[in-house]
Amino acid sequence: MIQNNYDVIIVGTGASGLYSAISLDPSLKVLLISKNELTLCNSALAQGGIAGVYKSPNDDISLHQNDTLIAGGFKNNIDTVHILVSEACKDIEHIIQLGVDFDKNPDGTLHRTLEGGHSKNRIFHHKDATGFEVVKKLLAKVQTMDNVTIMDNALLCNIKKTSTGFSTDILKDDVHTTYNCHFLILATGGIGRLYEYTTNSAIATGNGIMMAYELGADIKNLSFIQFHPTAFNNKHTRECFLISESVRGEGAYLLNCNGERFMQNYDDRLELAPRDVVSHAIMMESKKTNSSDFYLDISHKDPEFIKNRFPMIYKNLLEQGYDLTKDRIPIYPCQHYLMGGINVDSFARTKINNLYAVGECSHTGVHGNNRLASNSLLEALVFSRRGAGDINSKISNAPKTFEQYEFVQPKDAVKIPHGIRTEVRHIMQKSYFVIPDKKSAVEGFERIKELKKLLAEGNFIIDSDYVEAKSLVTMAYLILKEVI
Repeated sequence: MIQNNYDVIIVGTGASGLYSAISLDPSLKVLLISKNELTLCNSALAQGGIAGVYKSPNDDISLHQNDTLIAGGFKNNIDTVHILVSEACKDIEHIIQLGVDFDKNPDGTLHRTLEGGHSKNRIFHHKDATGFEVVKKLLAKVQTMDNVTIMDNALLCNIKKTSTGFSTDILKDDVHTTYNCHFLILATGGIGRLYEYTTNSAIATGNGIMMAYELGADIKNLSFIQFHPTAFNNKHTRECFLISESVRGEGAYLLNCNGERFMQNYDDRLELAPRDVVSHAIMMESKKTNSSDFYLDISHKDPEFIKNRFPMIYKNLLEQGYDLTKDRIPIYPCQHYLMGGINVDSFARTKINNLYAVGECSHTGVHGNNRLASNSLLEALVFSRRGAGDINSKISNAPKTFEQYEFVQPKDAVKIPHGIRTEVRHIMQKSYFVIPDKKSAVEGFERIKELKKLLAEGNFIIDSDYVEAKSLVTMAYLILKEVI
């Protein structure tokens, strides 16, 4: 079984998982597990960019820190916020060295754009597909590393703590295999598929958070959910795509059903108020006008600038019958990001020895109750590097052997009942969309408890349907428990 023993197992191949692998000592034997194909992750969908003070003569880390605290309602952890903003330059420099191609001004300097909640232009970007550019370049680096084994289309089904670290149950090609490690890094992303309408990728079901919870890790502020105000309002399908905040940063207006700007009635920062403020404003305006029709309009800007600055958004909208350079684009809030998660310290450590969590599945406290735009990719880099550094400092004291937990698959098991995930999404959409509905949340919580008991006590086949249903039910349980 020696081939199944690793110094470190990393679950997730978004920015935080890949950067963890890059930051680990190259002498370590590392297994990197991807739930789907390698670039299917929330990181790759990030459009806006990465915020940071880097070679910025007109900016300062104190301003970035203050903007982050204001956006987070001062519910942030000020110590981790300071680490985030002060170490940003180190990781932005590193990913540029790894080949990340940020847009430049005509004079060759890096272009910085503005997004909601920022007092300065400090968002580095690659057109409107920054996340994909970052993930692509990080993946290219990892694929050259001889010490890293990459396993795609593999599902983490279970984790057990052992005397030497952890055993993991991995399902690939319908076969369960046990892999052991001394250190385990969860980089499993968010919970977007808990909602009917989300900008998240299909893998965002909260698997890692659920398993950390079952191991006894602290889960904190799971009800701190960010609803992005400008997702394309496709009324014919559940699939949404984000229209980046940077569109408003470049001058787009928000319009109500009457074609009127309305943000001046809610916040002095207008369209560039933080995301939670804008989403709440849309919901209030919706009640006032008795309409869910809202629009984003940047048609007053130069068409060639729009097409060059937002090529992906422009193309996606054209396919839906809308021209970003000419038309008002129908938008509405939808679930976007999780600020809570597996509670960790400033080195990404959970309370369980040698278990780490990085990226969106973690709770570092940097975001407070609302994430400042383009701080997510930054958090993914800074704290995954710090977590990897902590492992590097401990590896010499790791055991030389590996204990293996023997996972037993249930006999005579059956498939889970059909429709559980759909029901959970309906409950969450009704109970907590932008503004919690306490009555619906109480009713929904009772049903979620029933589903949780069913999945725990039933004799079900341990497959992707079961794991994802169990993850969504557990996430709904923890969120609604906080809400009510």
